[in-house]
Amino acid sequence: MSYANTSPDRGNPDRSAPDRASLAEVGPGVHAWLQPDGSWWINNAGAVLTDEGIVLVDTCATAERTRRFLDAVREAGSDAPIRFAVNTHLHGDHTHGNALLPDSTVLIGHAATRDGILADTLLQQPPPVWEPVPRWEISEHRAPSVVLRDSLTLHLGERAIELHHPGFPAHTPGDVVAWVPDAAVLFSGDLLFHGVTPLVFMGSVEGALKSLEWLAGFRPTAVVPGHGPTLPGSALPRVLEDHARYYRFVLNTARKGRIDGLGPLEAAQRCDLGEFANWPDAERIVLNLHRAYAEADDRDVDLAAAFTDAVTYNGGPLTTHV
Repeated sequence: MSYANTSPDRGNPDRSAPDRASLAEVGPGVHAWLQPDGSWWINNAGAVLTDEGIVLVDTCATAERTRRFLDAVREAGSDAPIRFAVNTHLHGDHTHGNALLPDSTVLIGHAATRDGILADTLLQQPPPVWEPVPRWEISEHRAPSVVLRDSLTLHLGERAIELHHPGFPAHTPGDVVAWVPDAAVLFSGDLLFHGVTPLVFMGSVEGALKSLEWLAGFRPTAVVPGHGPTLPGSALPRVLEDHARYYRFVLNTARKGRIDGLGPLEAAQRCDLGEFANWPDAERIVLNLHRAYAEADDRDVDLAAAFTDAVTYNGGPLTTHV
């Protein structure tokens, strides 16, 4: 049996090409930057327009993708200044492009996100995990200079943008959502992967499951997930339940594997992904099981071992079209 990812987008890189990205208005003055196919290193971002300038929500993984995003935002915002940029978490697909922002832009994120960005080495030394190796064309990190631990509200003119941390690790230790209350738009960051396999190897499976109830409390009219298509607020309960079933599947698979004396890779190879098999990046089951095993043992994840197992499961390097 082959465990390679068979997402249809993987056989057609053009579907994930940078020029397929687009800026869509999801609420009055609130725009989502959508990048198909939402798989490895291909994220969503956004921009909130106000009378006093623009607030970005995340950047992108590479210089090319970030420049396309910034050009689209400037056109939509009539060249208004980018006053603030919020990082929803530490991962480079959402933060590498920080380095291309104007010096005057104030970067904001959770304290753990700042620490994680400053400690990251992928820009200088990308491991042979992805194929092709990402071409960042960015050499230096830029981390948030303003940090929060719980919540923070930005006021620009008559518009407020609320930033909230769930209070516990989920996708990462420093997840932040951006909530635009007057438009009822929620930028979830990677607390939500819409139609893409969730990834929690640097956070907590239990915390990710717990975060779903927290997200449900926002009652949005539109949601911009970290990866995958936007969704109307009416679809949020279904998407949250999809995530809940997946996280329970990971926890149950880990529990059974530990009982049977299997490691995360062996547990992943034995399990039937069922309804989740066709989600892009299905090999993330290995990384997520590494996190579930580590949580059960009250230890941290060995990232090198986790990615080695993911590559083995996948039958070779993980595919990206970043």
